[in-house]
Amino acid sequence: MDKNNNHEYEYGGLILNGFAMIFFTFILIPLLIAFTFIIGGEDHLAITIPISAVLFIVFVLGCVGYFVQEPNEARVMIFFGKYAGTCRQVGYYWINPFMNRNKLSLRIRNMDIEPIKVNDKVGNPVLIGMVLVWKIKDTYKVVFDLDSKSLGGVNQGALEKFVRIQSDAALREVTGHFAYDQSDSGNPDEVTLRDGGDTINELLEKKINERLAMAGLEVIEARLNYLAYAPEIAAVMLRRQQASAIITAREKIVEGAVSMVEMALDRIEKSDMVKLDNEKKAAMVSNLLVVLCTDEPVTPTLNTSTN
Repeated sequence: MDKNNNHEYEYGGLILNGFAMIFFTFILIPLLIAFTFIIGGEDHLAITIPISAVLFIVFVLGCVGYFVQEPNEARVMIFFGKYAGTCRQVGYYWINPFMNRNKLSLRIRNMDIEPIKVNDKVGNPVLIGMVLVWKIKDTYKVVFDLDSKSLGGVNQGALEKFVRIQSDAALREVTGHFAYDQSDSGNPDEVTLRDGGDTINELLEKKINERLAMAGLEVIEARLNYLAYAPEIAAVMLRRQQASAIITAREKIVEGAVSMVEMALDRIEKSDMVKLDNEKKAAMVSNLLVVLCTDEPVTPTLNTSTN
C-alpha cells in the first residue's frame, strides 16, 4: 500500500505488549543497573557510569509510551508531524514514546437536532427537527481534514458542531423539495413531509452523508422527530384543514343522499304505489335531499296529489 496517499491505513510500526514492557522497564533494567555497579565497582567507573547512564535513559523512555485501547476505539499515530497509520488493536500496549497518539472513539453516537424554521415547497414556514445516529468512519479525515484537534486528541465538541451545522443545511435542502401536506395539485402520489415517512428519511440520510463524507463521518440513521406549522400560520392552516375535512364529509353525505333518493324513486315506480309526473318528482327529490343532507331536523311536506 502506498502510504504517501492521503488516506487511512493500519499502523504497521513497532508495538509491544504492555505487560512485557513493564517487566522489562521496572524489573530488568533496574537489575542491570545494579548488576553493572556490582560488577564494575569503583575500579571501572569509566565504563560503569556510561553504561548506567544509557540504561537509565532506556528506563526513562520505557516509563512512557503505554496505552490501553478498548473495543471500538482507535489511535491515529503521528511521528513528528507525519501520519504513521491508525491503530485499532484492542489491549494494553507500549509504543515509541515519541509517537503522538490521537485517541478517537468509533462508537455510535446520538444527536437530537432542535426544530428549525424552514419554508416547504409551497413557501409555508414549518418547524422541523430530527434525530441523527452517526459515527466516525475515516480517522485520517477526522484528524487531518477537519479542524477538530485539541491538546491530547480530537475535540469532540468540534465534531458535534460540524455534524449539527451540516445536518441543518441538509434538512433545509430536503424540506424545500416537499410540501408539508397535500397541495392543491390533487396528485394522490405526491410525497409530503407529513406522510413521506421512509422516503424523506432515506433522502435525509443521503444528503447528510454527502456533506459529512469530506470529514470522515457517517450517518447511520436520520429520522424526523418533530413537524409542525410555524406559529404565525398554524391557526390559519388548522382552519384550512378543518374546511377540507368538512368538504370531504359533505361530498360523502351528498353522494349517499343522491343514491338514497334514486333508490326511493326506483322503488316507488316499481311498486306502482303512486304516479308522479316530472314536476312532482322534482319536488320530492328536493325535499328528500333537504332531509338527508341537512344537519338540523326538518319537517318536509310531500305533495303527491295528482291534481
